[in-house]
Amino acid sequence: MLPPIALSIAGSDSGGGAGIQADLKTFSALQVHGCSALTCVTAQNTCGVSRVDALPPEALTAQIEAVLSDLPVAAIKTGMLLNPGLIEATAAALAPLLIPRLIDPVMVSRAGSLLLEPQAIEAYRQLLLPLAELITPNLREARLLSGLPITTSAEVEQAAALLLEQGPAAVLIKGGGLADLRGSDYLLQADGQGCWLRSTTIDTPHTHGSGCTLAAAITAWRARGLPLLEAVTAAKLYVEGGLRHALAIGAGQGPLCHWHPLF
Repeated sequence: MLPPIALSIAGSDSGGGAGIQADLKTFSALQVHGCSALTCVTAQNTCGVSRVDALPPEALTAQIEAVLSDLPVAAIKTGMLLNPGLIEATAAALAPLLIPRLIDPVMVSRAGSLLLEPQAIEAYRQLLLPLAELITPNLREARLLSGLPITTSAEVEQAAALLLEQGPAAVLIKGGGLADLRGSDYLLQADGQGCWLRSTTIDTPHTHGSGCTLAAAITAWRARGLPLLEAVTAAKLYVEGGLRHALAIGAGQGPLCHWHPLF
């Protein structure tokens, strides 16, 4: 029996903890064949990002077309899309597709590193959010997209409602950037039903790539046919296990473990 196939459109993390590398490890752990289309090459390690080089939009388009013309991709996620050109190329490729499309609006890392050119924020709003089955911003990204300060759970819910008005079918705001909301994410779907999804808080500094991994795990479970709420719940369980077995490698913030015993 052939495995389901998922495509990640994202940047490369030379340290192997986030980006395309985290996505492919997650797909593999969840028994999904992973394909990739690189948007950027970053020079980074557990201590931070020292350089980012964007690929030409034409190169991104060629990668996506090569995959989609040959392989039956069941779900797609996006990650780091540095500039308007890469966002436009991604949106053009995704628009005709009827499969689940998860947009992880990678703009600012939890550590505060800027991963998006400022002029690209509006391109996200106009071109990508309306195409998404689900968007998965962290708190910093939700602030940029909604314009709200977001310092309380009530403001998380308000921001999710504002983001839903921008076109996605569902919004998942990751609450880990606030001490009171660690392990808690808010899911709001187009039918207006919102719910807080909570998992055990894992006390570890080694969380690099957790956002990418959560989005990739949701994509993998959608490729395997789970409904959205079940896919998000299963993905959170997978990330929780990865944090329990996080890798204390390097001199900075290590990554979670993608091959932990739960899967």
